[in-house]
Amino acid sequence: MLLALFLLVPLAAQAIQPDEILPDPAMEARARSITRELRCVVCQSESIDESNADIARDLRLMVRERLVAGDSDEQVLDYVVDRYGEFVLFRPPFWRNPTLWLAGPVLFLVGAGLAFGFVRRRANAPAPVQRPLSPEEKARVEEISRS
Repeated sequence: MLLALFLLVPLAAQAIQPDEILPDPAMEARARSITRELRCVVCQSESIDESNADIARDLRLMVRERLVAGDSDEQVLDYVVDRYGEFVLFRPPFWRNPTLWLAGPVLFLVGAGLAFGFVRRRANAPAPVQRPLSPEEKARVEEISRS
């Protein structure tokens, strides 16, 4: 069990390097909470807190520099957004991007409505009328089946 624990410990490690950590634990906690909210512009599915990309390291250092300079958390986030756009936010504000927030649910509802209408129309459609084959068609089928 101890061996399994030691094998799992590296999985919990973050990309933050020792030289990035601030000496003040409260300031470091603020920096970590901010870096978890920012998307890596290279990896796109990871926060800059988890990413090993060079730009993620630069952004982590920049966040820490801004905090040391006395900026509030909001000022740091605003600075990064001004520089890289709202794409870097994992949770962009609703009031500035209603299209982004509403596009998924709206497209889902439209698709569900189209699917429902299609199924309903198929269920209510009359069964196709099967007419008997004409003598010429019967002769042609027999000719094809002999070949």
